[in-house]
Amino acid sequence: MITTSNFAKSAKHPQALAISQGVPRFYRGKRYMPLAPPRWLLKARDPELFDREYRKQLESLDAKQVAEELGPDAILLCWESFNVRCHRRLVAEWLEEKLGSCRAGTGPRTCRVDSLQTNSRRSGTPSPLRRNCR
Repeated sequence: MITTSNFAKSAKHPQALAISQGVPRFYRGKRYMPLAPPRWLLKARDPELFDREYRKQLESLDAKQVAEELGPDAILLCWESFNVRCHRRLVAEWLEEKLGSCRAGTGPRTCRVDSLQTNSRRSGTPSPLRRNCR
């Protein structure tokens, strides 16, 4: 199952993949640049502009190929502590939309993209890519 986390929690995990332009100095893991937002977009102050332009970037990719290249147990990393207003949220929505991979989770909130980090904070494990599964 593809999951999300951040550098502070999961950088040393063997399945970690950075999907950001920059990485912390201590990070020695793999990177997957096709999912990294371009630097110019990171400077955007308008969240709607960011979402719109990043979705265009995702639409230029083949979701099935991306999922295969990431691997079934990938942990997607970036800097943000929470998935709210983070591009990991958009990746989760995009993969679910394109691949229809929403499955029931183990907890009452694991299916909400905007609460993924809330779950992982309690368990200390990366958060599943889940959204609106019931």
